[in-house]
Amino acid sequence: QVQLVESGGGSVQAGGSLRLSCTTSGYPYCMGWFRQAPGKEREGVATMTGDALATSYADSVKGRFTISRDYVERTLFLQMNSLKPEDTAMYYCAADARSQCSGMAATDFNYWGQGTQVTVSS
Repeated sequence: QVQLVESGGGSVQAGGSLRLSCTTSGYPYCMGWFRQAPGKEREGVATMTGDALATSYADSVKGRFTISRDYVERTLFLQMNSLKPEDTAMYYCAADARSQCSGMAATDFNYWGQGTQVTVSS
């Protein structure tokens, strides 16, 4: 069983930055970040393959968010810059049992963290 624990959420003004972290009990997996705003479906933000050779980003965050991972610390990161109010959501870390990522849909991932809230004010 893979356990995921997120941290790093908080409140920030538009244009600010936050870095989310997700510690995991296992490696290597395809891992990703998702977010869900109230009344909306969970959407993929960014994914990274188990070997860290490939990443994918949602169009809405390209150029602003960066996904990375530290194998020694078994931690996945999401650096979020130039934050916008529309980035406000609960952010979730997710992992798939496979090393290669099959997609950015929530159904592609088997394991989930409990989430960390990100609030961006205008």
